[in-house]
Amino acid sequence: MPADQQYVIDGDDVIEELMTCTCLHHVHRNAYCNHMAAVESATDDGTLDAFPSEDEDDAEPEDCDCDGLSGFPCWPCVRTGRKELPN
Repeated sequence: MPADQQYVIDGDDVIEELMTCTCLHHVHRNAYCNHMAAVESATDDGTLDAFPSEDEDDAEPEDCDCDGLSGFPCWPCVRTGRKELPN
């Protein structure tokens, strides 16, 4: 991942008012960002799977119906980001 797309979340407590992030949204707008939300939703042991394995990202949804659509992606695959709608 390029360095310009890596952000640092800082805060002694995971409380919105005490957290900071190095992303432009937070720096320029002093706004609560999705990076802060991700840290807040980390597991109790403090871990966060920020970079899931490619296998997880490309996993076929259980309700996938792409086979019956002649190459057109089904809605579950589009919704999960597995496939994109053609232009």
